[in-house]
Amino acid sequence: MKAKSSAHYQREYRKRLRESGLVKKEIWIRPEHAKQLAVIEKQLRLPGGLHSKTGVNIMAGSVDSWTTQKLFEGMKKSEAISHAQFTVELIDGVDPSLQIVMHEYGDLPVYLTVSGEQIIVEAVLWSTDDVSDCNQFNEAVLRTHKYFPLSTISLDSVTGGGDYYYMFGALSSASSFENIIAEIETLGSNVIQATEAYQEFLTVPVEAV
Repeated sequence: MKAKSSAHYQREYRKRLRESGLVKKEIWIRPEHAKQLAVIEKQLRLPGGLHSKTGVNIMAGSVDSWTTQKLFEGMKKSEAISHAQFTVELIDGVDPSLQIVMHEYGDLPVYLTVSGEQIIVEAVLWSTDDVSDCNQFNEAVLRTHKYFPLSTISLDSVTGGGDYYYMFGALSSASSFENIIAEIETLGSNVIQATEAYQEFLTVPVEAV
């Protein structure tokens, strides 16, 4: 079964924002302030605005190195789960991983894997079949992907399913729980923004706002 393009989740994301009574406002900031803006934007979506009590609940204590199982147990107790911002499922296998469905972004699925000293968080963007000109798109990505903080775009082969573009982020397996949640949230936001930024290269355009 062909994986859904990120354009699908972009459309669902916009639909849910509109149905929630939110409106889109374009602003201009310095690129190094993108992470701060993302936090403020989430607060301004709540009825209480900047006075709302938001943020990620940091787990008590610390760990020398995370495992997939420890992260799964920690995420089930996090505020994001209790506030239904995402759901998480443990996928068993030789290399177990977590499937994190981000409801805020149209049920975008994000996958997390702990491998030794590294944690990889990734999401499918689209297949090469969904891109009108891969050479032009690849060049555009090389010139612009630095504008998506903490995330990188790769091209990977899926067994029996062709080639797909992914967006991913990596961090240490000794990272704090707060930083891991921030990485997941940043990746979800970047997938949505990348779909907007590169829509001219997609054969199935994103629905206009």
